[in-house]
Amino acid sequence: MKFFVDTADFNEIKDLASTGMVDGVTTNPSLAAKQGMDFKELIGEICKVVSGPVSAEVTASDYETMMKEADVLRKIARNVTIKVPLTPDGLKTCRALTSEGTMVNVTLCFTAGQAILAAKAGATFVSPFVGRLDDLGVNGMQLIEDIVSIYQNYDSFKTQVLVASVRSPQHIVDAARIGADVMTAPPKVIRQLYNHPLTASGLKTFAEDWAKTGQSIL
Repeated sequence: MKFFVDTADFNEIKDLASTGMVDGVTTNPSLAAKQGMDFKELIGEICKVVSGPVSAEVTASDYETMMKEADVLRKIARNVTIKVPLTPDGLKTCRALTSEGTMVNVTLCFTAGQAILAAKAGATFVSPFVGRLDDLGVNGMQLIEDIVSIYQNYDSFKTQVLVASVRSPQHIVDAARIGADVMTAPPKVIRQLYNHPLTASGLKTFAEDWAKTGQSIL
């Protein structure tokens, strides 16, 4: 499963990329607004650090303006993925862009039916929001399981399932178990995967035992 990092914080992306943990980046207008810099410049800087797909979301809601915004964004770098909402105009934009060879991430997916529409429109990625469904008392990971199962039935569906609105390491593990293609999570959640009390206590014991020997490798 590919790891995308869900942030527009350039320093966070650069730090995680150095660990090999970043296969791509997802951003949205809310995340970008927090950085206080020109959006196009920000996407360009991120694309210099990450060679994988970098999602840049359009802000328009109508087809004609979405296409104009997408034309600007995809010229920033070859790995820019245009992010569009799962609406009729968004899917129309998706179809037009994919026919021209542009990667498209269809976002704000909350049902398996919507995911089918995204695949029919030729989306590169579809982003179901598991955390937001969980907030409503709906099992978000069940939606991922349903979409993965449906997509596997049809060789013509090439859309990758990108698990979004990830809130915890368990979401990441569940996504991998189900067989999702990609997950995107905030840096904090990705780093939580490192943490376990037995790892910390084991390392402490090793360090103490080594100190008792009075040796140094250097």
